[in-house]
Amino acid sequence: MTVAAPAPPAPPWHALASEQALQQLHSSVQGLSGGQAADRLRQHGPNRLASVAPPPLWRRIAAQFHNLLIYVLLAAAATTAFMGHWVDAAVILAVVGLNVGIGVLQEGRAEKALDAIRHLLAPQARVWRDGRLHDVDATALVPGDVVALASGDSLPADVRWLQTHHLRVDESALTGESVPVDKSPAASPADAPLGDRCGMGHAGTLVTQGQGLAVVVATGAHTEMGRIGKLLASVEQTTTPLVRHMAVLGRSLTLAVLGAALGLFAFGVLVRGMPMGEVFMTAVGLSVAAIPEGLPAIMSITLAIGVQRMAARHAVVRRLPAVETLGAVTVICSDKTGTLTRNEMTVQQVVLADQTLTVDGAGYAPVGALWHQGHAHQPAELFREAPALLALAEAAALCNDAALHPHDGHWRLSGDPTEGALLTLAMKAGIAPPELQAERPRLGVVPFESEHRYMATAHANGTPGTWTVWVKGAPERLLAMCHQQLQTDGQPAPLDRAHWLQAIEQQAQAGRRVLALARSTVAAGPGLDHTHVAQGLTLIGLVGIIDPPRDEAIRAVARCQAAGIRIKMITGDHAVTASAIAGQLGMGPGLRTLTGPEIEALDDATLQQAVQTVDVFARASPEHKLRLVRALQAQGEVVAMTGDGVNDAPALKQADVGVAMGQKGTEAAKQAGAIVLADDNFASIAQAVEEGRTVYDNLRKTVTFLLPINGGESLSLLVAVLLGLALPIAPVQILWVNMVSSIALAMVLAFEPTERDVMHRAPRPPHEPMLSAFVVWRVLLVSGLFTAGIFGAYQWALQQGHGVEHARTLAVNTLVAMEVCYLFSVRYLKNPSFHWQGVRGTPRVLAAVGAVAVLQSLFTYVPFMQALFHTQALPGVHLALACGIGAAVLVLLELEKAVLRQMRH
Repeated sequence: MTVAAPAPPAPPWHALASEQALQQLHSSVQGLSGGQAADRLRQHGPNRLASVAPPPLWRRIAAQFHNLLIYVLLAAAATTAFMGHWVDAAVILAVVGLNVGIGVLQEGRAEKALDAIRHLLAPQARVWRDGRLHDVDATALVPGDVVALASGDSLPADVRWLQTHHLRVDESALTGESVPVDKSPAASPADAPLGDRCGMGHAGTLVTQGQGLAVVVATGAHTEMGRIGKLLASVEQTTTPLVRHMAVLGRSLTLAVLGAALGLFAFGVLVRGMPMGEVFMTAVGLSVAAIPEGLPAIMSITLAIGVQRMAARHAVVRRLPAVETLGAVTVICSDKTGTLTRNEMTVQQVVLADQTLTVDGAGYAPVGALWHQGHAHQPAELFREAPALLALAEAAALCNDAALHPHDGHWRLSGDPTEGALLTLAMKAGIAPPELQAERPRLGVVPFESEHRYMATAHANGTPGTWTVWVKGAPERLLAMCHQQLQTDGQPAPLDRAHWLQAIEQQAQAGRRVLALARSTVAAGPGLDHTHVAQGLTLIGLVGIIDPPRDEAIRAVARCQAAGIRIKMITGDHAVTASAIAGQLGMGPGLRTLTGPEIEALDDATLQQAVQTVDVFARASPEHKLRLVRALQAQGEVVAMTGDGVNDAPALKQADVGVAMGQKGTEAAKQAGAIVLADDNFASIAQAVEEGRTVYDNLRKTVTFLLPINGGESLSLLVAVLLGLALPIAPVQILWVNMVSSIALAMVLAFEPTERDVMHRAPRPPHEPMLSAFVVWRVLLVSGLFTAGIFGAYQWALQQGHGVEHARTLAVNTLVAMEVCYLFSVRYLKNPSFHWQGVRGTPRVLAAVGAVAVLQSLFTYVPFMQALFHTQALPGVHLALACGIGAAVLVLLELEKAVLRQMRH
């Protein structure tokens, strides 16, 4: 009878000794029997993440129609079709189809993110069954299975290490750690964060070095990866500010149009006693006049133009409304490694016995000087003055398994990032590692092991019968092994332990990872072992290594702060390192830091208060990142979240706009994000924010342009009915203006360049509607001016003895002239337009004005257009009058801007 695996024990697996874990799982180092594995597979299920069937296509399409703006468009299409304008109805329906199509394409992104996580689980595993090693499908793994793993393997499940040999695992996808983590069978404290659990391995992470034997403790949905999948599935997609604001605008327009049309119908029938059929057609004309049919299409085009501009700045937009959302961002939560930093380890300081040198440059490129006491020195000078530096550089080049290669103007690393930093230091010091390694070949090696915490290599030194042994490792370990130190002048001296401990503490406080380098001379032998290493070891010095911030990220942080956007760093790295990088980025003095365990201890209300004052969050797990984003959103913030790992995916999806890394990001992060950075650079986010603000400015200009035109048309119809007069513009002529000249002119506003002060403003309030108080005032003012212009031209023509068709033709041309002049004004909503750039416009503005002039000429003078739209040819003086009225509107609006600017000051 086989024994089923029990439920996981009360203590976490990482807190148990490896033998205890085997006992809890009723397993052994030889693994399970085939029968036990089969029973447990029935109990626990396959080792894979559950998939959820997406909703059927018809339901996704139907959901896109559940939008008030779509209802308004459908009503406009029905109205124009009722009036017999089938072509116009078809155009409006095409706009509806475009909007629905875009929405359907954007659906299902979250399911793709979950699929990306599922594909991270390894397809095969090497497992001990019935006392033999088998290759099995990873979906058949069960708790209690013992698996063998080696360099290059992806972990197929969550495991507890039983045996390790030089084992290192890249856990960056889960923890954000920039370097592989040493693994050993040792137990960890029960409250240890995910990144500090040396005895655990997790599904989806990668073995980069060594071998290990481990027992499976969790499979499928019970793994860390499965837990993240559950978090991702639990996050509901949020709507963007633009979508919310346009929904409010659609509701407002619908209620206004319906109210005005019903009021007009009731007034015409009950008060004026007009025939119901005539009043009904007038109400239909009012509806056509009031609805800005082209607004949704122009909105999509404006967003699409923003997408193109962002792509030129290395930001690839996957969801169209995210373009504008970036412009509304008030907080950017950024991962550290690879986004704010280079993800390339760099030696920043070298500590010798009686000197400390600062090293210029960042990354693996061997560019940068070595500074001492405020002076940059050439390598030859330093070696004359500090022979110990030459010894340290030789140690960095020889006790090293990595390699650096130039490629397309960059340096590529093969091997461990820390060893890459040491090679770069050696090259900055004037040593060519390949030449030195060829000159002094390696004769023996003691590989790095977590229990010894150092690596040693033996090399020929020109003296027969002896080797030089170079050692690098943890500073505390090497201090315990050394009895001498190398003075800067190259002479040995007794070890000053207090000096080195103080130097180690200073480097750690600066957030740097510290390595010690030492050497000894030993008798040549058949090989190198730990006994040789311990003989006569002399400490050469220390190196302080860090993943430095990008120069452009420092500038981008300052730019975002000038724009009123707060930056918060959320990382899986250690608190000291995160704080040091935040300080170098200029995120502010006296930064407060919260760690994962501290976040865990806070309830939601307390966390919401903490996120307002804390800017650095370290050792954060996926749940912590998700809670932090939600806490900020609960405070009314519009949050952008950056990330590259699977652990970032839930927070990327929850954020108002998720920004994934395109080069080093996992597929799960890319699918969860709305924007992907092609260059993994925080500076691209600042540029994208600028484009997002430009998109919103242009959308607001479009709304502020179109609504007064529709308002002027509607008011002129209302005034005509109220006063018992003939309509100054026929419904078919209104449709011509709305669908031709208005759209042609409004379209160019989507291409307007970025205004100079766009990144010197505070973010707009998240709840500020598209129809702000200023926009409403401008709509009312311009609608009144347009109504006066339309009625004035129409009545003037009638008083001059012209017929209704002639008067309406003049009224339409006056309306278009006012539109053209208003376009030059609305390009600068609050700033003056009377300057050379404003008068000249852009090439697109001039092209649009020229196109409208040609279209209006056809509308006015071509016979078949006259028959279709009931127009008549106008003499030149009448066209001049129309242009004069348009110019008068422009002058009045510029005066209004001047008054408002004066009131603000």
